[in-house]
Amino acid sequence: MASRSYGACVLCQRVAVVKMMCRGMSAAAQPEAQVDFLKGEPHRKHPGVTNLKTLRLPEHLQTAAQSIIHGAEVTRLPERTHKLTNFLWSRKRAVDDRTVRQKAVSLEKDLWEKAMKKKGDVDGQAVEDHIRKKVFSELRRTTYHWTPMKYNEELGVMYMAARLAGGYAAVRRALNEIKKRHPSFAPQSLLDFGSGLGTVAWASHSCWSDSLKEMVCVDSSGPMNILAERLLKGDDERAEPHIKQVYFRQFLPVSPKVQFDLVVAAFTLSELPNAKEREEVAFSLWRKTSSYLVLVENGTKEGHQMLMEARDTLLNKREKTLYDSRPASVFAPCPHELMCPKLAVEAVTPCNFQQTYLPLPLPGHHDCQTEKFSYLILSRTEPAEAGPDGVDWARLIAPVLRRTRHVHCHACCADGRLQHTVVTARKHSRDVYRCARNSDWGDQLPIIQRGEEDVQSDSE
Repeated sequence: MASRSYGACVLCQRVAVVKMMCRGMSAAAQPEAQVDFLKGEPHRKHPGVTNLKTLRLPEHLQTAAQSIIHGAEVTRLPERTHKLTNFLWSRKRAVDDRTVRQKAVSLEKDLWEKAMKKKGDVDGQAVEDHIRKKVFSELRRTTYHWTPMKYNEELGVMYMAARLAGGYAAVRRALNEIKKRHPSFAPQSLLDFGSGLGTVAWASHSCWSDSLKEMVCVDSSGPMNILAERLLKGDDERAEPHIKQVYFRQFLPVSPKVQFDLVVAAFTLSELPNAKEREEVAFSLWRKTSSYLVLVENGTKEGHQMLMEARDTLLNKREKTLYDSRPASVFAPCPHELMCPKLAVEAVTPCNFQQTYLPLPLPGHHDCQTEKFSYLILSRTEPAEAGPDGVDWARLIAPVLRRTRHVHCHACCADGRLQHTVVTARKHSRDVYRCARNSDWGDQLPIIQRGEEDVQSDSE
């Protein structure tokens, strides 16, 4: 019996040694880039993780908002807030005149062809009048009628109840991309175009309160600027603002040479009447940018397409006058500067992301909500400095599906293609696999080599 026990122990020791040698060989076989990209961080906090946990409004902001909303005594507030939320989410871009004219010509041509096929005498003038009326009627029925939002105090309070927490969550998540990937960035000045209730100032303050010395909030609506100031003062006119050096304006600074370290426009492009004005605003904001330009919109097809218009404008079109010759490069979320692959497929879906947050504690609001948004960050730094540690990273564009010993990842890659990859420890290394399990929609992953069995292009 003793000899058998001794033999069993020796066998167990040999098995243990073999396992250790295999582990060592497996680690040695991993490419150097896959070992080094963690930079000493645990897998759950790898350099590509930019998602945030459930966000809540800063305490001073939430208290002030509740005070203003309760004091305003808006009738049927929950119902009207819900209606306003749905209206803002479903808002589309204004249809430009050229598109309307092309549609009118096409309709008129079709109606004339149908009229000419009818037999018998035709009164040309009567047919022409009938077709004209039919064209106008059809255009009125099928053309989206865009109207600008004009905020008074009551509508501003409704907007506060509907969008303050969700807007803050989206902006805070977008700014976290810069804070995580460029930790040494310490902006001293901020320009917020279309500032509304001042959520960008609050979100920026939560990221860089130690360095920010000047925040300029520009909004054409006087009532919204007043509400934003009341929020900063805790709804007390005699109190000092919670965030200092915040200045409200109704127009952009005149001098084209005045620049800000950080320029943000959140849910603003959708408030502009046409593509020409959006292009002019994109150029104006870029001229004001010395480091980063951040654009945020609803996570709808319209919101995503407006951001891609701005991206194309600033990457590919030339300004008439250049005050800062440093070119634009895409910092996030795109891992490339090619055409967005989501726009190349026939069934266009938006490139969007989500952030969970706690809404204002008002009637009809749930405990936790999710803000779905699209964003774009452009930088004046060199493209090589934009990626974490010079490693090529892919952006996760859908929820990560975790299964037994494998993970499904849908990502936009540096070559401009969409990829669905099944990540396993055996095929992609233990580090990449564990990073994939700890990542989620919106995070980045180190570029994954393609294999015939586990990768397929989503754009095909």
